[in-house]
Amino acid sequence: MPYKVLVVDDSSFFRRRVTDIINKDPNLTVIDVAVNGQEAVDKAMSLKPDVITMDIEMPVLNGIDAVKKIMAQTPTPILMFSSLTHQGAKATLEALDAGALDFLPKKFSDIAKDSDEAGNLLRQRVVEIARKRSSIRPKQHSNFSNTNTPKVEAPKQNSNLTRQVDKVAISDNGSRINTAKKSSGKEYKLLAIGTSTGGPVALQQILTQFDKNFPLPIILVQHMPAAFTAAFAKRLDSLCNISVKEASDGDLLKPGCAYLAPGGRQMLLSGTESSAKIKIIDDNSAKITFRPSVDISFASAAKVFSGKVLAAILTGMGSDGRDGAKMLKARGATIWSQNEESCVVYGMPQAIDKAGISSLSLPLSDMSSSMSKEVGCG
Repeated sequence: MPYKVLVVDDSSFFRRRVTDIINKDPNLTVIDVAVNGQEAVDKAMSLKPDVITMDIEMPVLNGIDAVKKIMAQTPTPILMFSSLTHQGAKATLEALDAGALDFLPKKFSDIAKDSDEAGNLLRQRVVEIARKRSSIRPKQHSNFSNTNTPKVEAPKQNSNLTRQVDKVAISDNGSRINTAKKSSGKEYKLLAIGTSTGGPVALQQILTQFDKNFPLPIILVQHMPAAFTAAFAKRLDSLCNISVKEASDGDLLKPGCAYLAPGGRQMLLSGTESSAKIKIIDDNSAKITFRPSVDISFASAAKVFSGKVLAAILTGMGSDGRDGAKMLKARGATIWSQNEESCVVYGMPQAIDKAGISSLSLPLSDMSSSMSKEVGCG
């Protein structure tokens, strides 16, 4: 039975365009449209769609407030459409914090070389998040959208998942799930995290739990447009005890600081493990799908830090990170993955799990505490 889609936009042209694209997939069917946020809230309640596509700027009720109401009343997977501007980035990040699962640029030429490729990407994204319908829960209030929040000491997690005893279970798909992690005692010089769909909220959850004295530098590779990464880094920095910045060419890696790869470019590491620095390059190679690419950043980390890296692959579509993680693993690094149940899209973690690269598959709720313990500050 096809997934039911509700299309929300105040532009009749865009509603028709999105409807036509979605209806070309036999696994999808647009059951109705809404012309403003309040109508979206009402139709989400009455029609119970499997997924909603949502514009941000609309009359009566904007997309962000509509997402908040829908996630509180009838939790539904939501794909946002955004403009690739600084203001659009801020609004999209607020919508993701409110509960939306993913976003795409409203101008399709920004994500694809032709209309066929753009249509395929949109349909793929809609299908992927529609599959999360049964696991969506009411969204609790979050302070992610409050950029004026002062940095405070993060509370310690109180979870049965973080007892000081190693205990590994096997999930239904055969992957290993850590249910209680203690430190291995290994020496680390770098924490590296790669992610895509669902990553902004996942990164927020992990980074805001780190102590201000986190002992390692952190590199973050999030698939995100160039217009978004500066706003995302600034927002994370306002919420975290550690420092977070959009990486710049020549930055020296410092403990307790996270460096977010800039969108549209590649982030590499150079130097030595005691004086490593960041190199930002433009890469127009047709062989490279993602800019930034987790594979490229992880591969450079392997050359500089060898096996003294704790790397994690979080929620995301595709397999970016698998080859880079394989290079790290070959040099003795530790690789973890987010487990399927807590992923928005179990693509990137699944790729390294299937390749046998990940030593532990962790729920997102356990990731930050386990990382802190592993590097000796938990």
